[in-house]
Amino acid sequence: MSNNDILKKLRVALQLRDDQIVEILKLSNFNASKAEIGAFFRDKEHPSFKPCGDQILRNFLDGLIIHLRGPKEDKKPSIIKNIISQEPKSNK
Repeated sequence: MSNNDILKKLRVALQLRDDQIVEILKLSNFNASKAEIGAFFRDKEHPSFKPCGDQILRNFLDGLIIHLRGPKEDKKPSIIKNIISQEPKSNK
């Protein structure tokens, strides 16, 4: 199965339009036009067909995570956790 097939199947399963895919790619700091995205969904024999590379699929999946879950939160340890971990443990 090619990257183009994976992208097509995700597009159908998630009911995404080309402009939505462009926006999802932007979430992972990857810019692509609607025309470039449309070329991935063409038939292999079509003169405008373009193979979907690993980088594009990877960035789409990264952007899809952000799109569905939201941006990643900073996991800063709280001050209380730092204080507790620095206290000496008593041997009883």
